[in-house]
Order: sequence, then C-alpha cells, then structure tokens
Amino acid sequence: MAKKTQKVLRNKVMYSIYVRNHSEEGTFKAVEKDLDRIKQLGVDIIWFMPIHPIGVKARKGKLGSPYANEDFRKINPEYGTMEDFKDLVNAIHDKGMQCIIDVVYNHTSPDSWLVDNHPEYFFKKTDGSMGNRVGDWSDIVDLDYNQPGLWDYQIESLKMWAEIVDGFRCDVAPLVPLDFWLRAREEVDKVRPDCLWLSESVEPEFILFLRSQGMISLSDSEIFQAFDVSYDYDIHNYFKGYLTGDNKLSYYADKVNMQEYIYPENYVKLRYLENHDQPRAKELIPNDNDLLNWTAFLYFQKGMTLIYAGQETENDVRPDLFNKDTVNWNTGKDISSFLSALYPIKKKEIVANGSYLLRAIDEEDILVGEYTWGGHKLVGVFNMKGKSVEIEVNLPDNAYTNLIDGSKVIVKDGKLLSVSKPIIIEV
Repeated sequence: MAKKTQKVLRNKVMYSIYVRNHSEEGTFKAVEKDLDRIKQLGVDIIWFMPIHPIGVKARKGKLGSPYANEDFRKINPEYGTMEDFKDLVNAIHDKGMQCIIDVVYNHTSPDSWLVDNHPEYFFKKTDGSMGNRVGDWSDIVDLDYNQPGLWDYQIESLKMWAEIVDGFRCDVAPLVPLDFWLRAREEVDKVRPDCLWLSESVEPEFILFLRSQGMISLSDSEIFQAFDVSYDYDIHNYFKGYLTGDNKLSYYADKVNMQEYIYPENYVKLRYLENHDQPRAKELIPNDNDLLNWTAFLYFQKGMTLIYAGQETENDVRPDLFNKDTVNWNTGKDISSFLSALYPIKKKEIVANGSYLLRAIDEEDILVGEYTWGGHKLVGVFNMKGKSVEIEVNLPDNAYTNLIDGSKVIVKDGKLLSVSKPIIIEV
C-alpha cells in the first residue's frame, strides 16, 4: 500500500462523468452548469473520463473511444478549450470538491502525436509494425515501457496536469511496469504532494491471461505499492455471480472479508455497482427495492464509493463509448435524495477507521455488515430480495434509529425484523 494513503479516503464519494454523453451539448461548460446538482448528491471527487483529443485512424464508431488518445497534453476540442477546462476545475474547487482525470498510459491511438514524433516508444509486432497485444482493442497501439524516454515524457505530462487537477485515474494500470508508477508518484509529489492515485486494476482471469502471454500484469498487492485506491475487480465476479445465480451471496461476503487480511491495514477499494465498463446497476438489479438495498450497501461498504453519472436516475442503458449517447436524466426515477441521505453515513469516522466484517444469510438473501471501532459499532442489514424475516444482530436489546430514514428499529432478544428496506444503526 502506498505509505501516504490516508484512510479518510474511505469516507469519500466519487462521481464519474463522460463529458460527451453527460449533456446534449457534451461540453465542459455544460458540466459546469450541473455542478450544484452533483454537489447536492453528496460528492467529494469528480472523475472525468479521458478529456484528450481522440484519434481518427482505426476509430471505433462515429466519434471514437476516449481511450484512443491522440495527445496526452491537449484537450478534446469537442469539449471546449483548455481555459474552459481550467474554469470547470476552478468551479469544482469552489464548491468544495476535487477533480481527477483519466490517464491512459498503456496505449495511444494509431495516429497519435507520439506515433508521429516518437515511433520508437511503441510495441512492435514480429513484422516490425505497431500494434496492440490485446486482440479486441483494435483502435489503439501499445506503448513500450522498455524505452526510458517514454518514462520521461509520460511523467512530465502527469506533472503538467498535476498543476491543474487533484489526481489521476489510471486506465489498465496493471499493464504498465510498477517501477514506472512508483517513479511517477514520486515525481508528481513534487508538484502536488496530496495527489490522488486511483488504479483501474483488472480481473484475476485477465491477470492470468496476460501473464500467460508474457505481458506485464500487476496484482492488486503490487498496485497498492504505488496507488491509493484500486478497483474492486478482484472480487467483482462474485457480486455478479450472485445476481446471475452462479454463486451464493455468502461466496461474495467471504471474498469481501478476505480483503481485510490480504491487503495492508490502510487499503482503500473503489466500491461500485456500475461503471463505464460494466452494465448499469438498474439492468443488473431491475427491482426497485432490491436496488435501494444494494445502493445502501454500496455506501456502507469499506472503501470509496463510486457513482457513475446517470445512476441517480436509475438508467438501465450504459452509454455508448464510441458514439453520442446522452444520459437519460428523465427516466421517471430519481434516487438523488436517497444518495444524499446515505452521504452523512459515509462520512462517519468508524467507516474510515473501523474493522469490518460481512455476513451473508443465504437462505434469506440478506447481508449483515458490522464495523467495530473502540467501543462503537455500526451495523447494516441489507435485504436483497424483500423477504420479511427476523435477523440476529450483535447489538443489545433497545430501540434504535435507522440512520437512512430516521425510522425506529427494535432489537429484541438479539434480533430485529428485516422487511424490505435497508437498515443502518449505530451504537
């Protein structure tokens, strides 16, 4: 784990924005108009998916993927100017939030500035041509980190952006050498000592596949040496497996508990129900009540909470990466007030500092989570299928207040009644 990583990051909520599809205008200025609403949700950090120019060669779709980067040091003119972006960042800061940007350091578009000016920085196939090592990423060419000059260029680019933004979300960071990330963090610290580093770590199966191909693929234990926060992909398949019926809820709970002892004491995981690479939560969990329970559990989880723009209006369609596909802000659903009610719970000290244990009751489809810190407890009961059942909880008999909605919760003979709505209580 990065030694500087602060556990208070577990109290943070991050909001992910794809500028192209966040509004009809698809601009920085349009995002700026939405900041008050975003702030009211209870958001600490805004993460912008790549804001750089997109390559034209081998482009997927009409407009191309933002992850096919044409120039690491410029702004996508479709979104606005550099001054527009700086104004947006200043507005985010004025509202008490931070801003991080996506950096894509494994590859570029085939017509990038680096391809034209430093072809020696790229991976070459056996015929000497540039290419990529992962088959379905046909719109990019891979960088070659055996080239020392590439390290210098990439780190200088990070330092340039660190003068403006508060941190970085690093795309497929495990495919880039650990020593590069360690040096990059050290160098960026000179510009922004409190820089936030978020790694898109990858699924266990993908790690094994890449290693079988002779490629670099860092485990989470390696990633945590340089990064503050990593994705939850080490256990994400067990979450999806429960929803699809491929594994029991207890399998997922066991994997969450495992994170408590396999990672350093100050580890921070990014917790999410959805992101731009995964199906929408509403698609995975169509029942409204079930989705509210999973959402409450998302905030209760130990780690940083991620909301993907549109999640608050229960979008069930993930926006297209390659074409204009504006988020539907008028779905007829809106859980914004629910997210706002969960936010103060996320900010509690026990969520940052407490020991965490999760228990699943498979036959009732219920998760029971417990934080312990000193003489305090925070207990959550999440009813994933709306069953009415008495649940044993490790609390004294008493009348408690559900922190989510202020309702009374009675614990009698060490049990409480779980009907359908999520419950979070503290002692």
